[in-house]
Amino acid sequence: MTTKRWLLKAEPDSRIVKGKDVKFSVDDFESVQVSPWEGVRNYEARNLMKEMSVGDQALFYHSNCKNPGVAAFAEVAKTAYPDYTAWDSSHPYYDAKTDKDAPKWFMVDLKFTSRTANFVSLALLKWITSMSDPLPESVAYIGKEGLDALKTMDLVARGRLSVQRVTEEAWNAITLLAEKGGWTEDDLKPPPKSKKARAKPRTPAKSRAKRMRKVDSDDEGEESEEVMPTPKKRRAPSPPTGVEGSGRSRSTRDS
Repeated sequence: MTTKRWLLKAEPDSRIVKGKDVKFSVDDFESVQVSPWEGVRNYEARNLMKEMSVGDQALFYHSNCKNPGVAAFAEVAKTAYPDYTAWDSSHPYYDAKTDKDAPKWFMVDLKFTSRTANFVSLALLKWITSMSDPLPESVAYIGKEGLDALKTMDLVARGRLSVQRVTEEAWNAITLLAEKGGWTEDDLKPPPKSKKARAKPRTPAKSRAKRMRKVDSDDEGEESEEVMPTPKKRRAPSPPTGVEGSGRSRSTRDS
């Protein structure tokens, strides 16, 4: 049987839903070793889990946080079975429209394998996929095949689905990135925008003449004084906002 590869998202930061914390970080995963992947409430994500087989490989992905990315490797330990949390009214993702006799939602069990030696952030993947071959020396080891595979990943192209397929080529590229590293955080920063000096508009002679006024004085023949316009203060631009989403007990993983 051919081994399939997947990416599953979880939230590493605390978030309270119906009085319960849905946080599930790589530390939590490593601690429990095996976890049911409950709370998925998206049909496409559910259907993908129903395709999974025991032994399939998976990327454990931190989502809905400041620095999303692949934090660990895992494997499927149990194939899809009814997600009993859907009919638990105390669960954060209770679904009143499903019941035990006609389960609508399913989950798999996922087994922790290992942490990534180097965290493979979404920022890194976007930086790499924004380029063409040849790649910078720091990540050139993934090759053109790896670059092309990363560019077609749902994570880069679609982003928000909580369960995603991963091709063998993309898996190999991410595995290499996790093992070898080589990039720096400075590499991932966007290049500074060049500031073009603005030429000061020349004031027409007639306009200058209108701004001239005579200073009140008892002295005859006193020179006129030029009144300059007062410069206006410019407000600093507001910083851009935006957050990328998903989570373990996991409705945001399905947004």
